Amino acid sequence: MSETSRILIVDDNSEIREVINILLSGEGYEVSEAGNGAEALEKIRQEEYDLIILDVMMPGLNGYQTCMEIRKNSNAPVLFLSARSQVEDKTMGFSSGGDDYLPKPFSYNELVGRVKALMRRYQVYKGKEQSPGEETPQKTEKVIELPGLRIEKNQEQVFRDGTKLELTDIEFSILCLLAEHRGQIFSAQRIYESIWQESYYYGAANTVMVHIRNLRGKIEKDAHNPEIIKNVWGKGYRCE
Repeated sequence: MSETSRILIVDDNSEIREVINILLSGEGYEVSEAGNGAEALEKIRQEEYDLIILDVMMPGLNGYQTCMEIRKNSNAPVLFLSARSQVEDKTMGFSSGGDDYLPKPFSYNELVGRVKALMRRYQVYKGKEQSPGEETPQKTEKVIELPGLRIEKNQEQVFRDGTKLELTDIEFSILCLLAEHRGQIFSAQRIYESIWQESYYYGAANTVMVHIRNLRGKIEKDAHNPEIIKNVWGKGYRCE
């Protein structure tokens, strides 16, 4: 990394914050802490973070509510931590704008693995991943045109009818994957393994579905009757 990545840990349990802080600081990350959602939002207004680790069950603003507020100002990946691990809980987390969901209790390897995967995608998405002293290579601008939609891949920008859209890195990656292979059918498993770069697991199809639903809400004129990303019954998704 050319600069230290910054992580914000949001949890009302100070002991959990301390443990995570020690683990991630030991991995070379710059770590900050917040004890509740309101404090986290204030820190995010003042500083830019590369990853936000967010507990779900907190007094005042819970994790889901906090994430929805975060998404008004930041596209940094959000990793939810929660003792609640039902599919419905994960769906709510992704629907509120989260990128990943790690049930408690979790192992050191699980946490660090998720953090590194999210950070790697975000750095690529933002064009930050290069070695110290390395010159930024000249890139040929890649533009993908879809009906009413313009994707400037190198600039990580998407425009609908000339208006810039705010996508998370996961949403942008899914859109590029499908748009670059127009007409091809992508199963939920193929999308998950391509974007998350992890082995497919039970419930991952729901994760993909929620992110595509969120993406459609931003790129489609009518998310209930999508024209860009279509469902192919029993098979997956296809970009028209």
